[in-house]
Amino acid sequence: MEGLIPVRLRDSGQVFFYQPNNIEVKEGDYVIVEHDRGLDYGMVVSANEAGDTKSIKEPPKKIIRRAEDADLCQIEENRGKAKEAFAICMKKIAEHKLEMKLVEAEYSFDRSKIIFYFTANGRVDFRNLVKDLAKIFKARIELRQIGVRDEARFFGGFGPCGRELCCAKFLKDFEPVTIKMAKEEGLPLNPPKISGLCGRLMCCLYFEYETYKALCKGLPREGEHVHTPQGKGKVLSVNVFKRSANVQLDDGGLIEINYKDKEDGREK
Repeated sequence: MEGLIPVRLRDSGQVFFYQPNNIEVKEGDYVIVEHDRGLDYGMVVSANEAGDTKSIKEPPKKIIRRAEDADLCQIEENRGKAKEAFAICMKKIAEHKLEMKLVEAEYSFDRSKIIFYFTANGRVDFRNLVKDLAKIFKARIELRQIGVRDEARFFGGFGPCGRELCCAKFLKDFEPVTIKMAKEEGLPLNPPKISGLCGRLMCCLYFEYETYKALCKGLPREGEHVHTPQGKGKVLSVNVFKRSANVQLDDGGLIEINYKDKEDGREK
C-alpha cells in the first residue's frame, strides 16, 4: 500500500497509516483524521517510525485536513479537559475500590470518546466504573489496560545510558527481552544494572542483540581453549568491538590476539 501517511495518533504514541486524500503533509505536521467512528488528531511521523504497511488488515481511513489554528487550540483544550477527566476517574476508582492504577487520559479530537489507560496486576471488573464515567462525561468511555513498559513510554525519561528512553523516542513495538541476551553480551546479571525505569529488562538488549551476535562471529568464547602461534592457551576475556581476546598460555604467559583480519577463526 504505497503512498500511505504514517500518523502518531493523539499523544498515546500508536502509529496508524492514512490515505493522504490529495492533501500534502510533511513530517511534524498535525493532521485531523478519520478514526474509530469519529474525528481524531495526530502528528505525521517518518517512515522509520512507522513500520511495515504489510501489517495493515483493514482499508486505511483518510486524512481530513492539515490541522489549522482552531484545530490546534481545540487539541490544547482537549489536553486540559483530559487532566480534569483523569482526576474524576481517579476519584471514581477509589469509590469503587478497584485494584488499578490510572496512568493517562486522552480525548479524541471531537470529544466523542475518552480513553483511560491503566495498569493492574490482573483482570479488573470495571463495568460499573464505565457506567459512572459515561453518565458524567456523556461520551464513549474506553478503559485500556497497559503494561509497565507502556507506562514508561507515556511518562518518558532518561535511561542509565543518559539518553532518552528508547520506548518514548523511537520503539514501535515491545519485543520479548530475555536474560540470555544480557548474558551473551557479557553484562553483569544484576537486575538493577540491566533493568529500565519500568523495572523490566532494558529494551536495548533486544535490538542490540542481533548486531552483537554478528560482531561475535569468528571470535572465541571466554573460557575456550585456543591454539596460538605462541602455543595453546585459555581465553580469559574477549573485546567484541576491538575484535581481540586476552589469552593465558599454558606456560603462564599472557598475550592479546587480534581477530580483525580473521574470519571464522581462519586467517584471510
